[in-house]
Amino acid sequence: MQIGPHTLDTALILAPMAGITDRPFRQLCRRLGAGLAVSEMVHSDTRLWTTDKSRLRLDQRGEQGPRSVQIAGYDPHMMARATECAIERGAQIIDINMGCPAKKVVNRAAGAALLGDEDRVRQILAAVVGASTVPVTLKIRLGIDRDHINAPVIARIAEDSGIQALAVHGRTGACRYSDPVDYAGIAQVKQTVQIPVIANGDIRTPEEALHAREVTGADALMIGRGAQGRPWIFQRIAHTLATGEIPPEPGLREVRAIMNEHLDALYEFYGESVGVRVARKHIGWYLADRPGAAQARPHILRAPTRAAQRELLDAYFQALCQGEDMAA
Repeated sequence: MQIGPHTLDTALILAPMAGITDRPFRQLCRRLGAGLAVSEMVHSDTRLWTTDKSRLRLDQRGEQGPRSVQIAGYDPHMMARATECAIERGAQIIDINMGCPAKKVVNRAAGAALLGDEDRVRQILAAVVGASTVPVTLKIRLGIDRDHINAPVIARIAEDSGIQALAVHGRTGACRYSDPVDYAGIAQVKQTVQIPVIANGDIRTPEEALHAREVTGADALMIGRGAQGRPWIFQRIAHTLATGEIPPEPGLREVRAIMNEHLDALYEFYGESVGVRVARKHIGWYLADRPGAAQARPHILRAPTRAAQRELLDAYFQALCQGEDMAA
């Protein structure tokens, strides 16, 4: 998978997810097999970049390249300025968001709402590409709703504007995450353009990755919610795509080590107080569907400090590992 001068180690990409794909999670997913990890979306109004929230979202210190920063907005001039500022801060790829279905984004005529205004799409892409000294990529959905499917048209506009890779989520903006993913719709986009196309949506297992690649013919796969609490999904999918074999899930001791690595990075990145709060959602995902998690989770998530959080998690996983040993 090639994006401009950047060759990705694997054709697997961590999707940008607000409040999730911070620097600790991006670094962890890269270590575990993602060829690229896109930052959380940042607003194109650079006057907002002085807030702690934006500062952390733009933090790329020590991050392996290529470093991709996603920007969102509706004003071409603001998007161009945000592009320049992101590059000054170390971005090696600029990603444009035209796929977010969140109301607070769509109500500002940004994200997926832009798909309903092809002229503005053209203006934004021209402004960003014109302002950028690094490759520019674009993330879209199939359209604003099922009655207005225009992803192939947007894809052609993107290609003509100089976009160097296109990620397509196989749903419309209106359906958010509820309808089944339309991989055939992504395949139609792939057949329309020559630039690399990245398939996105409901890829949670190696089997689903094989299916998505087969149906779409995509050059790469983008994984979002499937990596929550399972960042090793990239290693498993990479193995499957290369060999056709489905590797097992990691054992409990490996899961515990990966989780602890992730939590330590969160405490370090945010500081203990905020880090403990941010860690809670990730802990919930790491524990999902595990034996006894329903009983243990409430106590763990109420832990007020790093030490208490880790102590309760260590006790939980120690009991699980003992059970695994006895079963073996």
